[in-house]
Amino acid sequence: MDKMRRLRLAKDAMDRDWADPGLDLDVVAAHAGYSRYHFLRAFKDAYGETPGQYLTHRRIERAEEMLRGADLTVTEICLLVGFSSLGTFSTRFKARTGLTPSEYRTKHVGRGASLIPGCYAMLWAGGFKVATLEKRSGTGPAYGDEQEQRHPDGRAEP
Repeated sequence: MDKMRRLRLAKDAMDRDWADPGLDLDVVAAHAGYSRYHFLRAFKDAYGETPGQYLTHRRIERAEEMLRGADLTVTEICLLVGFSSLGTFSTRFKARTGLTPSEYRTKHVGRGASLIPGCYAMLWAGGFKVATLEKRSGTGPAYGDEQEQRHPDGRAEP
């Protein structure tokens, strides 16, 4: 496999998994089949920025979209786009856009425009935990699993 194809695989992984806070240099370098240091040099030579800078730009672009269109707090957006620190997010956001996230929202949200409700934005962004098939710990019945009292004719007791 040639060098550019390997680098594109890693770049595609960053484009796909940008919201994963666990996406780090080692994980991305593994997609390219390089050591972290060789990958860092090769990526910067090919794309003109480090993988970390590229990933930060992707995350900030997504944050800009959410700030313009979703009724979510800045902290919720920070976490949804893959930053684990609100301070780091705000600093990087301001360095990239010239505005804090709150200033950006104030400037770019149209007057009278309706924002997407936060619950829909969270669902779209994968921010809700999904149900699993794992057994619940504990010995008591789960909500709704209680046995209903029934009449002999099969009707449930109120």
